Amino acid sequence: MRALTWHGKHDVRVDTVDDPEIINPRDAIIKVTSTAICGSDLHLYDAYIPTLQKGDVLGHEFMGEVVEVGPKSTLKKGQRVVVPFTIACGACYFCERHQYSCCDNSNPADNQDISEQLYGHPMSGLFGYSHMTGGYAGGQAEYVRVPFSDVGPIVIPDGVEDDKVLFLSDILPTGWMGAENAEIKPGDTVAVWGCGPVGLFAIQSAFIMGAARVIAIDHFPKRLELAKRFGAETLNFNDNRVYEALQEMTGGIGPDAVIDCVGLEAHGFFADNILDQVKVSTFLGTDRAHAFRQAILAVRKGGRVSVPAVYGGFIDKFPIGAFMEKGLTMKTGQTHVQHYLPGLLQAIIDEKIDTEFMISHRLPLENAPDGYKLFHDHQNVATKIVLKPDLAKTTVEMPQE
Repeated sequence: MRALTWHGKHDVRVDTVDDPEIINPRDAIIKVTSTAICGSDLHLYDAYIPTLQKGDVLGHEFMGEVVEVGPKSTLKKGQRVVVPFTIACGACYFCERHQYSCCDNSNPADNQDISEQLYGHPMSGLFGYSHMTGGYAGGQAEYVRVPFSDVGPIVIPDGVEDDKVLFLSDILPTGWMGAENAEIKPGDTVAVWGCGPVGLFAIQSAFIMGAARVIAIDHFPKRLELAKRFGAETLNFNDNRVYEALQEMTGGIGPDAVIDCVGLEAHGFFADNILDQVKVSTFLGTDRAHAFRQAILAVRKGGRVSVPAVYGGFIDKFPIGAFMEKGLTMKTGQTHVQHYLPGLLQAIIDEKIDTEFMISHRLPLENAPDGYKLFHDHQNVATKIVLKPDLAKTTVEMPQE
């Protein structure tokens, strides 16, 4: 089959690789009909995430048709399913508490030591996201093996198009959980750092949960325009001093809740960010966490901090004094996708959530390397790229910005 494989920093290729096979009784094989490039895929593209190996198949946002099942799978051939990016067994201590992204059994034992040494406990398995998270082949491919297929995938009703439901695989539940973790109450003012796909879904979710005001922070004009579509007020951090602007907009109190949807590759010409970049470039640090720090300083006393954004290693200059003295609450984590799927699927069917607005490009799988470069280098133009394995390869022109 054809699949997108990683070969090094900014080097991804569509190669011919072995077809997946049923290995365990609960497995299923999915023929991929749609898959997307995620902002966190760019962390792999930029070689920030350790333990990738040359030839690894990327991609964790995908859906498709069931073509083969193991004897203990609950899926049936011919069903259309969306597959969560988090892999969960459904029966361990954490899965029983619906904390699916903390699953103890989905990351094979011989890979668990890597993340246990880094984070204190082993991570769960994730599709297409390094050997630290299980070494599972991802979904930017023609076919993919789905372990624990009786727990993860959700069956999509006939007549519902891929583009409406594809983002159930990751970014929609991630944005929703990011807003939920902010414990939004009716009338709240919420500030969201980052208007990429997760940020835009967090904005939409915050309004659904009762926020009176959402203030969206980014520097890409197109993304800020998309945020305005849902009623958000916007701040371009190139044109505004964000902390000062937020204090002015909230009468000196600060937002009730803040959501960091930026993560470890924060942009901007700021003193802490420049120092972080130097440390990352010289292997003295791992993450650029300017947005995280700014969110903690900006939120009101007694406020809530939600971090759905990806962080990978260690940061310094953490404002621990502000965090403690202001009496803040913080919630973070990979998304418990399986927990949210039924409700969010119904919300899409009922047209309560808009999912297609951010798709800027639909490309063949064969053009995936062009898609990565486009998404990486032209984020004001490429807001979300969906790959279709059945489309014929074409020529992709890079925009002139």
